[in-house]
Amino acid sequence: MHVRRKLVAGNWKMNGNLAQLAELHAIAEAARAAGGVDVAVCPPFTLIAPAVTRAGGAIVIGAQDCHAEESGAHTGNVSAAMIKEAGGRMAIVGHSERRAEQQESDVAVRGKAVAALRHGFVTIVCVGESALDRAAGSHVDVVERQLEGSLPDSWEEGELVLAYEPIWAIGTGNVATPADIGEMHAAIRRHLVGRFGDSGQRTRILYGGSVKADNAAEIFAVADVDGALVGGASLTADLFVPIIEAAARS
Repeated sequence: MHVRRKLVAGNWKMNGNLAQLAELHAIAEAARAAGGVDVAVCPPFTLIAPAVTRAGGAIVIGAQDCHAEESGAHTGNVSAAMIKEAGGRMAIVGHSERRAEQQESDVAVRGKAVAALRHGFVTIVCVGESALDRAAGSHVDVVERQLEGSLPDSWEEGELVLAYEPIWAIGTGNVATPADIGEMHAAIRRHLVGRFGDSGQRTRILYGGSVKADNAAEIFAVADVDGALVGGASLTADLFVPIIEAAARS
């Protein structure tokens, strides 16, 4: 049996400034106290370097995206090499907000994942269905297609992590039931093991979608939930630390 270490990762999205990095002190203290839990924060690109300094090694600092290419004529984009130079060691790719707002395809997400893994990053690939997909009963099929198209076929460096985020639960206050989460995480695990064998058994699967202090323990108790990708509740230590503590108790 594989024991997968919990990972709690905060996605600040397009929020935060230099003053808000003061929150990282208490988050770092909680990470040290938690011991058996990995803690990460992905702020906007502009805050990665100062966040690394503030985190003091207790928290992994990462990016919310990265480009598939190393460099070139890609105005407004940031490469994995640039993130690494700034001190980042993680990247989130394929978040539903980018898939929707920037029309990112599974092929594009795969390219970004390959680039992030090549630089040794913990690479979180996001998948999830819409409310219409779930109502139609096609939610598992939709996520399996995303997995097939978005995941690299192999990787030698870095660590691949999956994040299941039902689109209808992101920032809405709606949370999938433990049964819903268990069904999808089991399907993701089957895909990973079927495709990658033992590596798929070791791959961590996070849940994301309105994770908060008052529901974190219930979510972490679900089989094959290896942590959480947290949005709004990661912006302050008061909201984020209880989730870290719940992961440590699970």
